[in-house]
Amino acid sequence: MDEQRVEQEPLVDPRSMRAWRQFLRAHSYVTRKLESDLEAEHHLPLASYDVLVQLSEAPEGALRMNELAEAVLLSRSGLTRLVDRLERESLVERRSCPSDARGTLATLTPEGRQRLRVASRTHLAGVSKHVTSHFSPDELDTLADLLGRLDHYPPARQPPGGGCGQGA
Repeated sequence: MDEQRVEQEPLVDPRSMRAWRQFLRAHSYVTRKLESDLEAEHHLPLASYDVLVQLSEAPEGALRMNELAEAVLLSRSGLTRLVDRLERESLVERRSCPSDARGTLATLTPEGRQRLRVASRTHLAGVSKHVTSHFSPDELDTLADLLGRLDHYPPARQPPGGGCGQGA
């Protein structure tokens, strides 16, 4: 009898389900809007924009491919295909790690840095329009704190040498 009752009890209560569904809807809506804005204005998918941002914030504008995949939350194969496209557009280039011939760095090119600079205005305007303008400063602090509890992917910390094995 206890087993039947346990099986019938909902795993997520209505309040929790409401929060979960609102989170999913908001994420989907905002992502679609930001993607649409970048595509319309710059012919740049949101995932490509994210790669350019991650590289621009890395030491010397370069990350190992596996570190970049982790930073943008893509599989290695998904990132490889994306970097292939960005390389064809001359926004990113691959180069060998100077201290580890087995490692490959994705490096932001001057063209990539310029494209990011131009696209960032559109992206940041979208973030403001679709997210931050809907909250007070105190609510933004609370939102950041609450969502921070779910972040199991802290920003990658670059070891000395750009992650190529130097200084380790």
